[in-house]
This record gives sequence, structure tokens and C-alpha cells, in this order.
Amino acid sequence: MTEQLKGAEIFVECLKREGVEVIFGIPGGVNLPIFDQLYSSPIRVILTRHEQGASHMADGYARSTGKPGVCIATSGPGATNLTTGLATAHMDSIPVVAFTGQVATSLIGNDAFQEADATGITRSITKHNFLVKDVRELARTIREAFYIATTGRPGPVHVDIPVDIQRAVTEFIWPEQVQIRSYRPTLEGHPLQLRKAAEAINQAKKPLLYVGGGAILSGAYEPLRRLAEKADIPVTTTLMANGAFPPDHLLYMGMLGMHGKYSSNMAMQRTDLLISCGARFDDRVTGKVSAFAPKAKKIHFDIDPANISKTVRVDIPVVGDLKRCLEELVGLVEPNKHPEWKKEIRDMDAEKPLTYKKDDILRPQYIIEALHEMTRGEAIISTGVGQHQMWAMQYYLCKHPRHFLTSGGLGTMGYGFPAAIGAKVGNPTQHVICIDGDGSFQMTMPELATAVLENVKVIVAIFNNYYLGMVRQWQELFYGERFSSSCLVRSGGNAAKDTEPDPKRVAYVPDFVKFAEAYGAIGIRVFKKEEVIPAITTALKADTSVVIDFVIEPQEKVFPMVPAGGALDDIIVDMA
Repeated sequence: MTEQLKGAEIFVECLKREGVEVIFGIPGGVNLPIFDQLYSSPIRVILTRHEQGASHMADGYARSTGKPGVCIATSGPGATNLTTGLATAHMDSIPVVAFTGQVATSLIGNDAFQEADATGITRSITKHNFLVKDVRELARTIREAFYIATTGRPGPVHVDIPVDIQRAVTEFIWPEQVQIRSYRPTLEGHPLQLRKAAEAINQAKKPLLYVGGGAILSGAYEPLRRLAEKADIPVTTTLMANGAFPPDHLLYMGMLGMHGKYSSNMAMQRTDLLISCGARFDDRVTGKVSAFAPKAKKIHFDIDPANISKTVRVDIPVVGDLKRCLEELVGLVEPNKHPEWKKEIRDMDAEKPLTYKKDDILRPQYIIEALHEMTRGEAIISTGVGQHQMWAMQYYLCKHPRHFLTSGGLGTMGYGFPAAIGAKVGNPTQHVICIDGDGSFQMTMPELATAVLENVKVIVAIFNNYYLGMVRQWQELFYGERFSSSCLVRSGGNAAKDTEPDPKRVAYVPDFVKFAEAYGAIGIRVFKKEEVIPAITTALKADTSVVIDFVIEPQEKVFPMVPAGGALDDIIVDMA
């Protein structure tokens, strides 16, 4: 006999069968039947303070655990508030399953209270979406949503469930297997293409492995290391691939791209064989496409055929799961050595190393080095977007994959803090540190209530320079030092070089220490270099969330830097 269940009961039963342990979200009128069932279910509900926080928490949970993150919101504004997090997950290929309540099916299209076309809104920012119009289709839809989100190139999936569907009763039938005729991801690389790739690697004099976030998503780090070692190929990684390759390995060159290392970018321009592994040739990596890797034959491994030759034309495309493809490739390549090529890269690195001024001023690079040393590179790091994000990329090299969470594709300010909460929920024994900017933190900082009340301890290191820092840097370099609407302590946000606020004299709004204390967390303010270690020590030992307000100089910039529209050869190492 099949069991008769309400739609809301089917919802909870499906999540249990998918192994869901936690869901992030906020209740509202048209998802109350679901929340009523969640009340007595074993699934932990994290009540967030904004739906954007819920979708970012689900994202951080997914990135750090490898399991799909789940979030839920009501209709109308609840659903629209989720969209920034869904777009963030979509750009970075993160498996998130988002559920929204919807007005009753009889009211759809009638401009009912809190109605919005959620599926229409999310169509372009999700991998797929569903509007459930029949309770008999609910279990199958939820099963397919998780399958689509986690297979092939991962991504967010949205399921919109009208309130009458949640109340309707039907027999519960769980689909043990999922078969979608139009969706069959290619997992195995084509044997001929793999042989061509191996031959090119065997013949190359200056090969280079260019590794993106797909290496982490597919779990390809072990075959990647074996390939690099066997063929003696230097490795450079993107922002999304921090932790995909051991940072202390002799073949590791560091990050590349707009704010990557000089030697990594120059190696890209000099290589004769570029092997792209789970990267999509983002404009922040390529710079001017027509001048990108001009001497190189190009191999591109990607599970999504739409990415092949989308931006940069490649010579040998290999479509398939990166881990499986690299495992095959390791057996096909011949052992090799490239001592002259490696020396060329080392010489470039010695000539123009990644460094900063070592003095008594409180510099952000020093703070991140201190965080790295005191956590031994083992912490899970999340970031907002801006200067602090790039400093974190440069100076916190993670020892493990899934330990660096950042919005790479969409560049979402406000992502870092809720993502850190989601990561801590999924990794309760790990130190989780959000390296944030004063601008980014203010976009989602009410989620501190979520962290405190849910007893989810995270450390927030705010790099407070009184500005939207990256905007200010561009305005100084390219807009005649006219700081238009980027100064966060001025009415209208305007400032000029000779009228900038002095962080040691002008009070910041808000007071981040008092803010933390108001929410029941610990607040610490740091002005001096000698205060950094004691502040981090206190934060690491604390039993609750800690907000550290590191007050840094507004003039501090991120270098190296490839100017927008420039080639990698145009890299600016510093302003000296």
C-alpha cells in the first residue's frame, strides 16, 4: 500500500531521502505548510535574517562540504531576495537547491498578494527551475532538482511550490532512479582527444597547467598532482582554485590573472602548451583575449561543452568529468623533465616577486599572513568582494580544497559573511574566517544574529579602509583621484586626495565593535601592527562569533594589477 501524504509532508520526506541535514531560510504566508512540517522533522532549520543570507549560506555550505546546499523562502519579495545568491551560485557552478512558496495555482497570474513570477525571474540565473502545478509531480520534481544540481556541471536549481500544492494530498511515490531524456552529461573524455592531449604534452617544451574551480568541484586534485609530477608541468591556479594544488609544492607557481603573480602571468604569455583544467578562460584571467597566451597550443578540459572555445579558441577540446579525464591522461603521458622552463619561471619570480612594504604600518597583507600562520593554512576562508578578496587570494594559500569560498564570477559584495556561517554549519570543528571589507560586510551584517542565536561561531576580519576600496583604487589610478561616492564616512560618499578622512581621527559609521556587542558577539578594534596577534589569538579562543575591525590605510592598493582591457604583458607590479 502506498502512503497518502500532504504535499508539505512529501517535501520533508524527499529532503530526508536526499540526505539533507540543514535548510536555511525564512517562513512566510505561502510556505507555512512546509515550515509546519519542518517543526517536527529531524532537518535543522537555520532561521536567517534575510533571504539573500539564506542563499549565500546554502552556497557556503555546498562549497565547503561538497554536498548540495538547501534554502527556502516565501513568494514575492522572499523569492526575489534569493536571486542574488542564486546568481552567485550559478556563475561559480555551485549545487544549491532553492525552494520558494507560491500563491495558490488558481491565483497565479492575477497579481495576487506577494505574487511574483519566480520561475521567470530565476530562469537565467539557475541551471534549471520548476513550477509544481500538480502534487503528484512533487516528489519526482524534487528528486530531479537534486539530481540536476549535483551532476554534470553543478549549479543552482529552483523549485516553486504553490501553497495549495503543499496542502494537497496524494500517494507518495519515491523515484529511486532519475532519467531525464534531454539531460545526460558526458563524463568520460573521448579516447582520441585524450591521446591527442597526451601527445601534445609529451612534445611540449614549456607546458603550463591552468587550473580552475572545476578541479575542486570534480575532486580532481589527486590526478592533477600526479599529472603535474609525472610530466613535470608547472601549475597556476585561478581565484576559484585556491587549495586545488598543494601550495608548498615545487611545481606550484601561485595565482594568475588581473591580480595574480607577475611570474604566473608571464608564464602564460610564454608557454607553448596551455592545459586548461576546469577553468573557463574568464576575462579576469585572460585580459585582452587577442593577446592571451599567443605562443601556446591550447588544450581545454571541461564538463560543459558550451564552455569550449566560448572565449578562447582551443586546439584540443576534451569534454568530460575532469577527475576521470585526468586519471586517464596520467596513464597516457610520458615521464618528462623541464628544468630550463622551471628555471625561467623561478627567475621571473625572483625578479618581480609578490611582496609588500614591510614596516610598522598596519598592512592588510601582514594581517592575512598572521591569520595564515596562526591557523597553519588550515582554516576555511570566505571573502566578500574587493581589495580584501584579492589580498586573501594572494596571501592565504589554502592547504586543502573547499577551504576558500569567494564569489568569483558574479563578484557579489555581502557574500562572505553568510557563506562563512553556512560553511561553519557544515564544518563545525573547523575554524571559519570571513575576510571582509567594510563595504561588503555592511551588506549582510544582520546575519550576525543568525550566527549568535544558532551558536555558529565565525570570525570576521574586517579590512576597514573607510572606502569601497577597489572602487577607490580605480578612481585613484584611472579617474584623476576623484573619489565619487566611494567614501563610506561622507555624505554622498565624495572625497578628494587632499580631503580624505583620517581613520585615526574620524569615527566610522557604524561602530563595528558596538555592533558586535549589540548582537551578543565579541568586538575588537585594531589600529596597530602589534595588536594583530593578540586580537587573532582572542578570536581563535573565543566561544562565540568575533568581529575584528582592522583599521587600515585608505591608500593601500592591490598589486600586481592588469589594467582592464590590457594584456597580461601590461601588468603593473607596483607604483614605484
